[in-house]
Amino acid sequence: MKIRPFAAADRAAVIALWQACDLTRSWNDPDTDISFCISRAESTILVGEADDGRIVASVMCGHDGHRGWLYYLAVDPTLQKSGHGRAMVAAAEAWLAARGVPKVMLMVRPENDKVRAFYDALGYAIEERLVFSRRLDGR
Repeated sequence: MKIRPFAAADRAAVIALWQACDLTRSWNDPDTDISFCISRAESTILVGEADDGRIVASVMCGHDGHRGWLYYLAVDPTLQKSGHGRAMVAAAEAWLAARGVPKVMLMVRPENDKVRAFYDALGYAIEERLVFSRRLDGR
């Protein structure tokens, strides 16, 4: 798998991958999320491309100058447990580190034991925090 920056032609394939991995939610339009991400220098989407040109993995990452964040880590369900997820996380961490970001964070739904175990195996630790939010879009 070759890891490279997202290109405009990848949009439909990336959205389909996110849907196949059950990452999309009705309140987060993936097309809007992509547009927002790629319009800023502080964020990017990296894609994993198979030898045949198919997009088989992705990760969105960005930072606020202090903390980096990972979103939409996805690996084609037929290729999971192949090391692609680890490679995508490493690429996102390298992208953030190259920009001087000292820490990377992510959010996982508490009931998602499979994903929790994945990040635990990568050396990520749960930090006891409360996450507050407030919608600014009227939803």
